Amino acid sequence: MVLPTDPARPFGAVLTAMVTPMTPDGAVDLKAAVKLAKKLVDDGNDGIVLSGTTGESPVTHTPEKEELVAAVVEAVGDRAAVVAGAGSNDTVHAIRMAEQAAESGADGLLVVSPYYSRPNQEGLFQHFVAVADATDLPVMLYDVPGRTVVRIAPDTFRRLAQHPRIVANKDATGDVYAASKLIGETGLAWYSGDDGLLLPFLSVGGAGIVSVSAHVVGAHFAETVRRFDAGDIAGAIEVFRTTTGVIDALNGAGAQAVMAKAAVELLGVTDNRFLRLPNVAASDDEVAALRAVLARAGLLRDGDTAHQPEVNELAQASSAGH
Repeated sequence: MVLPTDPARPFGAVLTAMVTPMTPDGAVDLKAAVKLAKKLVDDGNDGIVLSGTTGESPVTHTPEKEELVAAVVEAVGDRAAVVAGAGSNDTVHAIRMAEQAAESGADGLLVVSPYYSRPNQEGLFQHFVAVADATDLPVMLYDVPGRTVVRIAPDTFRRLAQHPRIVANKDATGDVYAASKLIGETGLAWYSGDDGLLLPFLSVGGAGIVSVSAHVVGAHFAETVRRFDAGDIAGAIEVFRTTTGVIDALNGAGAQAVMAKAAVELLGVTDNRFLRLPNVAASDDEVAALRAVLARAGLLRDGDTAHQPEVNELAQASSAGH
């Protein structure tokens, strides 16, 4: 696809960090992945991130990642940006992942800070530049110190922003104030990596969100952004507040891949919630609690089929009022 030409939103506004569906015996289920990707785009996602942490990138392997990118690009690549994870604490490996993603048809790369090895800022800088130099694809950095233990420093962001292919950052630091300054100083498109901070990031010039909860409430997030862009801040808040139960349910325990897989199974998009170790599937009690949350949010009908009435009604009301 041709990526959006707006540099403020090079990958669109709402992207889901998509789970990687698997068969009950643990193989990557490409048919289910295509079905899920199509649903996400139909729900209003501008983009899909594959093989991130929520996509179980640490336990999926090169041929699987390549096949996943190729299948999703073929399915939705003319309607949404397909961003492939190219994250590793081994720079050579990250470069190889970037090259393979490009060969498989990805539109962009998500490159996380090297984890566990705790490089200094010069090491971070050289790592990101080496990966960005490896292909012609635009790069979204990923700053998530809760997982990597290292945080990208402001000076490092300013240096990285000079690279022609480093165009965005996924910010999972929770530091909206720092983001407000860096957005202006770097010109990078800034995406919230925390579902609950979509509106605060938009308020300081953020581009949008890379989300786990958008597996379920992508349409709501898209409507939130639409209203915010139109200057209807009260309306944006109104829509966003309908998502908070889902956000808490999918992110509260920090097991996003686990709960997201349970959610898409409940919505009937996939037929199981299998994960590869060391993650284990949500328990029956956890699934029952999640089902109750989705039902209260109006996202399940009788028989547990997917339903999204609220956002459609809110959008219609907004159109009637303007």
